[in-house]
Amino acid sequence: MVNTEIYFKDWCPYSKRALALLSSKGVDFKAIDLTNNADELELQMRERSGRTSVPQIFIDGEHIGGYDDIAALDAAGELDPLLFAGDVPQAA
Repeated sequence: MVNTEIYFKDWCPYSKRALALLSSKGVDFKAIDLTNNADELELQMRERSGRTSVPQIFIDGEHIGGYDDIAALDAAGELDPLLFAGDVPQAA
């Protein structure tokens, strides 16, 4: 499986949706919580993504975008190949 990271804030509905979508896929991911004044982490996210909004998702170091971006990839059938990179996803 690939390295998946998500920067999020717990009060953000888009963050909650992105976390739920990734969880529903059964992938392991690193959730980086920016809720409580994580200035250094927010700066890191901005430097990596060029964006200031959350969530921001990275798969194998590549910036994928926010919730709308991964939802669109999922709807197009393009998210699983990125997340599993040759692995066959397990049926839920």
